[in-house]
Amino acid sequence: MLAEPEIVPPHEAPLTEAEMRAAVAARDAGFDGCFVYAVRSTGVYCRPGCPSRAARPENLSFHAGPAEAEAAGFRPCRRCRPDAPALSERQAQTITRACRLIEAAETPPSLDALARASGLSPFHFHRIFKAVTGVTPAAYAQAHRAARAADSLAEGKSVTESIYAAGYGAPSRFYADGAERLGMSPSAYRKGGAGERIAFATGPCALGLVLVAATERGICAILLGDDADALRSDLAARFPKADLTEGDADFAATVADVVRLVAAPGGAFELPLDIGGTAFQQRVWQALRRIPAGTTATYAEIARAIGEPAAVRAVAMACGANALAVAIPCHRVVRSDGALSGYRWGTARKTALLAREGVKR
Repeated sequence: MLAEPEIVPPHEAPLTEAEMRAAVAARDAGFDGCFVYAVRSTGVYCRPGCPSRAARPENLSFHAGPAEAEAAGFRPCRRCRPDAPALSERQAQTITRACRLIEAAETPPSLDALARASGLSPFHFHRIFKAVTGVTPAAYAQAHRAARAADSLAEGKSVTESIYAAGYGAPSRFYADGAERLGMSPSAYRKGGAGERIAFATGPCALGLVLVAATERGICAILLGDDADALRSDLAARFPKADLTEGDADFAATVADVVRLVAAPGGAFELPLDIGGTAFQQRVWQALRRIPAGTTATYAEIARAIGEPAAVRAVAMACGANALAVAIPCHRVVRSDGALSGYRWGTARKTALLAREGVKR
């Protein structure tokens, strides 16, 4: 089964009345589930994203949820159904079930089969699947097959056995993208990264310690922390049998460049990166690198920037999977209310990085 990164809830802090009024005025469905609003003149309560005609501001009241609104004497709107699960939640449940079907199948189910099982038309199912996960059903199935093959290889099974067990009809189908998905050849991955040389070094930086690791292609990891052993263990867990070697004198210059970047995250960074990840993750990471220093962007803005406006959750997952701190500036992504969300290396470091870029919190 593919790993499912933890997603930070989009609205953790209590909302002010001004924020709730702004969300209702914008019909921002991103706040659905955070609160409901009631209209005194009609006696109904609605979701923030309800498409009904706007009510007069003086007629609005705000409530934590349906139970509170109904206790105050209001009834649910028949149009947005605020007392039922949100549409996004229902869609997420449908797509989650479809993902489990893909994962349980020996060979990838067809689009028509998945749509029938979900009770949707193929077109509608395809659109919702991509909006929820950020990838198409075919891409999800392909990634899952690659993950199954990777797990089998890591268990020591032969390359051929692993390929067929994962559902590939022919070895050529796997070898066509095996190196891209595994980061090395299938045979090297089977050996736990044996034969792959990764130089690394750990040193002090403005935010504690930093571990820098690089392949021949470029920097593959920039990890922040407070414990050198923990950072080395994190790297070793990724490639348990790779040739992890302490960087030489030349590599010290690379580490120094990274240390300078952490100290001044708004500066230029020209060193090559060895960026892995899925095609969707790479699109997100490239969008992050286009955020100007000293500014921030929301997850929704990144989703729109890559042409996937509904894939906000998938964008958050991609940010959480980033292993190249500062070089891929996921610290510049904030919640839609402007507040900081989770950060792989701690929100204190995220705050510090933004402060060094001149962003006031």
